[in-house]
Amino acid sequence: MKKGWLFALSLLSSCPSYAQDEYLSDWWHQSINVIGRYHTRFGPILTNDLYPEYTAFGKKDWFDFYGYVDIPKFFGVGNPPDHGAWDDGSPVFTEIEPRFSLDKLMDVSLAFGPFKEWYFANNYIYDMGDNRASRQSTWYMGLGTDIDTGSPVSLALDIYAKYQWQNYAAANENEWDGYRFKVKYNVPITRIFGAQFSYVGFTNFDFGSELGDRDKSRTNDSIASTHILALTWAHWKTSVTARYFHNGGQWKDNAKLNFGDGDFYVKATGWAGYFTVGYAF
Repeated sequence: MKKGWLFALSLLSSCPSYAQDEYLSDWWHQSINVIGRYHTRFGPILTNDLYPEYTAFGKKDWFDFYGYVDIPKFFGVGNPPDHGAWDDGSPVFTEIEPRFSLDKLMDVSLAFGPFKEWYFANNYIYDMGDNRASRQSTWYMGLGTDIDTGSPVSLALDIYAKYQWQNYAAANENEWDGYRFKVKYNVPITRIFGAQFSYVGFTNFDFGSELGDRDKSRTNDSIASTHILALTWAHWKTSVTARYFHNGGQWKDNAKLNFGDGDFYVKATGWAGYFTVGYAF
């Protein structure tokens, strides 16, 4: 899954400034969203869904946070291979990205060149599932930094090592297996219809795994590249997203599988689409 922050990341980077009494907190930003997704490719079968999501993000002193919680297929909308909260699928999917400023914790500036600040960066993903084959628990940990672009464009980089606990019964459970390089950026474009219009993007490059060496239907690397056009008002937000997968979820594109209902071919490379409406409070 791992799709909920497609919209929330745009809020993290592109929210305009409003009076603090517009919100419950002056730094802990929250929103409730409804997301429709089409042809997500994190698993071996294309899935569609419509679901609610809670997101939160904020930065204060040494703490930088982003996270979301989804209730998959909450509205009962989705294609037959897709399962969610009410039909023996996952009742909860969550992802958090806490970063801890090394500069502020050590009370020393580590900045040099274009690198403004350094972090102990984390990315934790948990899919509750309803059995071992539908559960995931993954912790990426490493080093992150914010880049001074000399322009209104924001840019952040994170590099992680991955510890894989549960992974939908894959061969790499309960071990260190691979790395992730993440690029995040925001390009404010203009104001339109009283809202901030922005282009937001982020790409995950996963590499160095050994899963593909153990399972011919899996790969050692994958890419998920997300491109968002977002409109952000004081409270209401909307966005459209195009996401490109290459071997999504480390599934080998066009591999032949059979889960008991006949042979099929993995569709792990290609585009997916998302549409989101949200309310921030």
